[in-house]
Amino acid sequence: MVHKFHIPVLGLGYSIDTPLKVARYGISSVVSVVDDELIERIRKYHTEQNDLEFIPIPKKSINSRAKRITSYLNLMDKLIQLQFVTLKKLSFVEGNDLCQYFELLPNDSQLKQGYELMMDYPDGERKKIFQNILKKRMKIGSIDVNIMAKVDKQNFSNNEYLGDDYTDALAALRGFALSCLTTSVILSAGMNPKLYSYISQFDDFFPDENGELRKQIILKVSDFRSAFIQAKFLAKKGIWVSEFRIESGLNCGGHAFATEGYLLGPILEEFKQNKTSLLTVLFDLYRTALAENRNPMTEPPKQRITVQGGIGTSSENEFLLKYYGLDATGWGSPFLLVPEVTNVDETTLKKLVEAKEDDYYLSNSSPLGILFNNFKGSSIEQQRLSRIEKGRPGSPCTKKYLCTNTEFTEQPICTASREYQRLKINQLDTLQLPKTAYEQQFNTITEKICLCEGLCASVYLKDKIIKPKESTAVSICPGPNLAYFSNTYTLQEMVNHIYGKLDLLDNVKRPHFFIKELNLYIDYLQKEIQGQVKELNDKKWKQLSKFKAQLINGVEYYKSLFVTIENRFTFETNYLFVELLQAETKLANTLI
Repeated sequence: MVHKFHIPVLGLGYSIDTPLKVARYGISSVVSVVDDELIERIRKYHTEQNDLEFIPIPKKSINSRAKRITSYLNLMDKLIQLQFVTLKKLSFVEGNDLCQYFELLPNDSQLKQGYELMMDYPDGERKKIFQNILKKRMKIGSIDVNIMAKVDKQNFSNNEYLGDDYTDALAALRGFALSCLTTSVILSAGMNPKLYSYISQFDDFFPDENGELRKQIILKVSDFRSAFIQAKFLAKKGIWVSEFRIESGLNCGGHAFATEGYLLGPILEEFKQNKTSLLTVLFDLYRTALAENRNPMTEPPKQRITVQGGIGTSSENEFLLKYYGLDATGWGSPFLLVPEVTNVDETTLKKLVEAKEDDYYLSNSSPLGILFNNFKGSSIEQQRLSRIEKGRPGSPCTKKYLCTNTEFTEQPICTASREYQRLKINQLDTLQLPKTAYEQQFNTITEKICLCEGLCASVYLKDKIIKPKESTAVSICPGPNLAYFSNTYTLQEMVNHIYGKLDLLDNVKRPHFFIKELNLYIDYLQKEIQGQVKELNDKKWKQLSKFKAQLINGVEYYKSLFVTIENRFTFETNYLFVELLQAETKLANTLI
């Protein structure tokens, strides 16, 4: 990798074609492959934009999901390779794409330093040789894909189950595995043994005769224990985890997976302290598994550790890389304000620019029953309230990717659907509850929103491919960190901010991202206590007490950490201690 950061997946449509916009500059990014209908429409769009023939893949063909994903990934790879060839043919003229490739690099990059030396070099044959060397060392950013492992809907044809190979997650993996990409699949949202076992059916995930992996596995994790368990499961099957991508449980975009009070700092410390032993244990299992019928390995493949979630300044970025010895960081939500990188429609973009801290909140609006970072200004929230007011809560369910509920039906339906909410409200009406209790349950039922449509609408609006009568209601799920960015930016500006060449948050009052996450966890704990206060049994009391105790341990860790890093990094440690003391007081006053 030529860069020290990557752009994580940003909802369904927001980063669906981000590689086409940044990969030629050496920047890696992630595409969601949950929605093959979105993928097919975006494939059509980019095929036609590049004057190529578009051959549709009908939805009803039995393997359409995997084929659509493979075709789109192959198209992106083809177009990016062409972009890169075109870029490398350019002369070194300040302001063009070739020079931008090098200007975007961090200042401590040898490639960047070589470029700067070359630009000051006198014209002549030696300068041309220098330029050719630089061009040979340029690399394309990775086109990685994200699969939510547990979003694995079963699929039917004429009410007949198509079989495990055609569930959503397995078909998506097959689509990636059969593509021409030599990149990584990020597995997120928990462990799916069926999916993890399926990986071993594809040779590209195993080392070739040179010990190289054509396709790699990245695990997105929120704690060390789960990372270790998942990686061991895979290693025993001869599958190597090439990267652990640690994400903050709550200070992130999209779905939020609150840990049991484990904060990001202590989690990173655990990875730092156990990095060598983790590698040793996994390689022993991996080598044993390969010895049976695969190319043997005498040395462990590379294994990276990265982090993402709430990082907002170059000093935070540099601290993570240096203190914890990380390989890279992930910057997601801030790129929603970079129109040349992500797909945010003009109306939503304007609302994001003007948004304040309380416009970002943790909600129960996801049909998956997982906490979801939400934005008050989204048009889908207005649509949801309007439908309730008209007596027709819920959404038409056309894509059915998030159908998981079988409370009223034999085949799963979506809890955001009009069908489910009607059935659930009818059931609620029979309970004869007091008004307050009824309203509380009614609001819980109707809070769910259609993510399948809402997370795609923005790209359709931006690319002007919205269909007649198609919903234009936009759902967007930034992390709370976006509240501190209040403008639109160019790619150059955002990358310069990440590397400390520019400060986009100059004079912005913003908590350190460790403190921000701590406060998010305290707020989460307090809300859990309030929600359980009437039915707080011994088991729940112990869980919440353990949660609070873990947060207290995290506070003690940060106290020690801030003393350790004093004078080593650019943080104002006095200010950090003030923030930490305020959070500690807030935690101490939490009644549990």
